Amino acid sequence: MTEGTPGATRRRLAQELAVVAGFEDPRAPLEQYHTPPDLAAHIVHVADLQGDVEGQTVLDLGCGTGMLALGAALRGPERAVGMDIDPAPLSTARENERRVGAMTDVSWVRGDVTAVPLAPNGPATVLMNPPFGAQSGNEGADRAFLQTAAEISSVSYSVHNAGSESFIEAFAGDNGGTVTHAFAAEFELPKQFDHHTSASRSIDTEVYRIEWV
Repeated sequence: MTEGTPGATRRRLAQELAVVAGFEDPRAPLEQYHTPPDLAAHIVHVADLQGDVEGQTVLDLGCGTGMLALGAALRGPERAVGMDIDPAPLSTARENERRVGAMTDVSWVRGDVTAVPLAPNGPATVLMNPPFGAQSGNEGADRAFLQTAAEISSVSYSVHNAGSESFIEAFAGDNGGTVTHAFAAEFELPKQFDHHTSASRSIDTEVYRIEWV
């Protein structure tokens, strides 16, 4: 765990992640949005304080250009893996890894995270900013990501739309999980798709830590 006051440590991590480039050609059906450095730093910092990063296997499901995987890699995990179904952002993620200069190498894997393609040896931590299921035909996408987390991890951190508490609590309870931490966070969305009407807007989100049996 990195030494220093919690606020200073989190701000330093956000500064280190500020160099991470986002999607060059984001795909709306996959709800590809760049996780803000401040939010990623907050998630990774909380996970680090809970002992869920250092010396652990950390998996970033639906990693996009690698923000959460790289944040974890800066905090000394035993192994870090980023997985995404789209090969284009994985190429950017590899470039981002060079920019960040993480302590731990990250394995970038192309695959469908909802098909449980990973079987880590021993306890694993999942960090993810899954699609919220806001696009037509993509409803319930975050449920599928949570299902994978329940099957392959001992603990997960995930970002969801505000107002998801009852859904998350129920899903965790039905799948042998317990919500131990939750906090609200703003998510800045830049204009990147045709259906966006403003240059940017901020949406309210919630981050949940779930321990899985």
